[in-house]
Amino acid sequence: MHSTIRLRTVVFTLALAVGSLAEQAPSYAQTQGSERRQDRREDRQGARDTRQTGREDARDAKAECKDGDEKTRAECRQEKREIKQDARDSARDIKRQ
Repeated sequence: MHSTIRLRTVVFTLALAVGSLAEQAPSYAQTQGSERRQDRREDRQGARDTRQTGREDARDAKAECKDGDEKTRAECRQEKREIKQDARDSARDIKRQ
């Protein structure tokens, strides 16, 4: 009688142990997914920061250009556009990595 109870206890304990291990396997995939999402968030934030810096640099360049008398307003606008476009290209490169 005691050996039957012990056998059942051992079998039940092993079944619980195996069952708890089987449940842990999918949690690893969720961790990888959350890591990928976090990486994408960081990439997007880096791209936003790059674009914002590009806008600020373009504003400063246009103000300096307008203060000087070497270029026309159209040339200053074009310079600002080029600086902003370079920042956009850099932001795209950041997101692709």
